[in-house]
Amino acid sequence: MHYYPRDMRGYGGNPPNPCWPNNAKIAVQFVINYEEGGESCLLHGDDASETFLSEIVGAQAFQGQRHWNMESFYEYGARAGFWRLHRLFTQVDIPVTVYGVAKALARSPDQVAAMQSSGWEIASHGYKWIEYKDFSAEDERKHIQDARILHHAVTGEYPSGWYTGRCSMHTVELVAETGEYAYQSDCYSDDLPYWLPTKSGIQLMIPYSLDANDMRFATPQGFNAGEQFFNYLKDSFDALYAEGSAGAPKMLSVGLHCRLIGRPGRIIALQKFLDYIQQFEGVWCPRRIDIADHWRQHHPYVAPKYDLATMTDSEFVAAFGSVFEHSAWIAEQALKIEITPYAGGAQAVHSLLSRVFRTASPEQRMGVLQAHPDLAGKLAEAKMLTAESTEEQATAGLDSLTSAEKSAFTDLNIAYVEKFGFPFIIAVKDWSKPEILAAFEARLKNTKAEEFLTACKQVERIAEHRLCAMFGENPSNRKPS
Repeated sequence: MHYYPRDMRGYGGNPPNPCWPNNAKIAVQFVINYEEGGESCLLHGDDASETFLSEIVGAQAFQGQRHWNMESFYEYGARAGFWRLHRLFTQVDIPVTVYGVAKALARSPDQVAAMQSSGWEIASHGYKWIEYKDFSAEDERKHIQDARILHHAVTGEYPSGWYTGRCSMHTVELVAETGEYAYQSDCYSDDLPYWLPTKSGIQLMIPYSLDANDMRFATPQGFNAGEQFFNYLKDSFDALYAEGSAGAPKMLSVGLHCRLIGRPGRIIALQKFLDYIQQFEGVWCPRRIDIADHWRQHHPYVAPKYDLATMTDSEFVAAFGSVFEHSAWIAEQALKIEITPYAGGAQAVHSLLSRVFRTASPEQRMGVLQAHPDLAGKLAEAKMLTAESTEEQATAGLDSLTSAEKSAFTDLNIAYVEKFGFPFIIAVKDWSKPEILAAFEARLKNTKAEEFLTACKQVERIAEHRLCAMFGENPSNRKPS
């Protein structure tokens, strides 16, 4: 199989109800990134100064030199910004999750003590606040191990959550392989947690946010004033609260940095937002570990019935080779197409198989049509249909015809095959017995070209029904006429 490892399906059009505590309509989760003292700096053994997320937008690295101004901006976050945020959140009694860079935490014992006395979660934000994209897997693995060791030494506890932020292509797999984290947050791909299959097992992902994030105060075309930040958070909250009120609750992650939102000219925007959300009923403000615990209890991982990520070629053909009647070659050809294993489901497999069928030659498609049995014909009478066809015809009551109905179907079958060269095909699960007879008579008036296309659409619809039955899903409403 040719795998495409990204999940573009997610929860689709029917996300699960997270069943937040007390039937909350929304979970609003605040993250304080504590990075001050862990940034790139000659004093930290780095080759150059920091360039990221400060008041110097677009800062350039000072190679081999300390950048006094940059260091001062980061120091502000530790010296003043953190305490402003700490006072604000403790006053309103809303707990937060701290993404703590291990080196930064080690250099801020007073702040760590304040976090712990307030009951805040301290998750790992990596060993150092640096860019990991060019690290080898081996070097990054060591930093992940060093971060955990130092985190425990500083806080007395091992972290339960992980977020690198400036991650590499290896990060998620490397963290998952430790088996030590209840969740990861190096993803921005949903409004709900989800389970991610990795090489080392199943990892819970709790998506983070870079849009509802004060980092946009330090990026081009970002927030220029606190009011813009407040309005963006308010609009995000209002949209998700409305969805939750309609029966589809979500979560809103708000990302904060001590040196950014901790400035006097910005903190009021955050205070206004906290005041705003407290006016509503059904708002849950948890730590991320609380979300992880809740998700694991209420939405444990359920292995897919057919896991495309682990299927061999022969298993794939064995499972789906009969979806198109007596045409296993379609499943065999589908193996040559790019497969998205994490998008597993009836519609994903149906799309694969239908692509093969639609691009096959007219002769090949005719062969598929001719492989189908007559409706209520001799094969049915002799009980020689496939299990799928037997069940489908029985669903429409074609296994219990009156003498008049049986005669009508016999005459129509003969006339249809004589005119078109293949049996009459219809997705019987979409229609009642009278509707099937009416369609039979109406389609006899089609030209051969028209009926060939109509029959092909019906074949695809039958395949959809069969796959949905296999996966325990409901078919779409787009039944072809």
